[in-house]
Amino acid sequence: MPDLSPSSPAEAYAALLEGNARFVSGDRLHPNQDADRRSELAPRQHPFAVLFGCSDSRLAAEIIFDRGLGDLFVVRTAGHVAGAEVLGSVEYGVQVLGAPLVVVLGHDSCGAVTAAAETVHGGGTAPAGYLGDVVERVIPSVLAARALGGTGVDEFVDEHIRRSVDGLVGRSALLAAEVAAGRCAVVGLSYRLADGTVKRVAAHGLPE
Repeated sequence: MPDLSPSSPAEAYAALLEGNARFVSGDRLHPNQDADRRSELAPRQHPFAVLFGCSDSRLAAEIIFDRGLGDLFVVRTAGHVAGAEVLGSVEYGVQVLGAPLVVVLGHDSCGAVTAAAETVHGGGTAPAGYLGDVVERVIPSVLAARALGGTGVDEFVDEHIRRSVDGLVGRSALLAAEVAAGRCAVVGLSYRLADGTVKRVAAHGLPE
């Protein structure tokens, strides 16, 4: 069985990568998914990672990282756009629950990023309603990627992940302090829908 309670950023990151490798190979362990684990967690939780990801139905964090109850504190929005509620939730996972790792999880062919790219390329306006608010908050990532020579949606996705990682650390003084002290790290991963693998895109507080 894997280490079920990583206590450092590096250990937490390694545990997630190991779980993803099991998911990709089909050799999943399904840890921490039984009645004993449920009872154990009833009084308290100690997740080892905060997972801030896109709401896409194909990005179920506990499945693609082969984890179970109490392992991940999950926050999800379309296009992993981060408002005050997201920042507060991430801070809660780190400060109150003691998670040593924050992961920003994006994915290829992201619908929110695609919509932002189409809005930019077409010179039009974002969709109506609150969906438009999501798209508008992704547009700066598309523009930044284009300025760097990016032309494809997946290049825009990677830039959006990088900006999301930088944004969490830049906007949250609490998170920045935890990263500076070495107690927490923030890493951005991009998930491939077809094969289930993840690649590292950006990080604060983790060695290469």
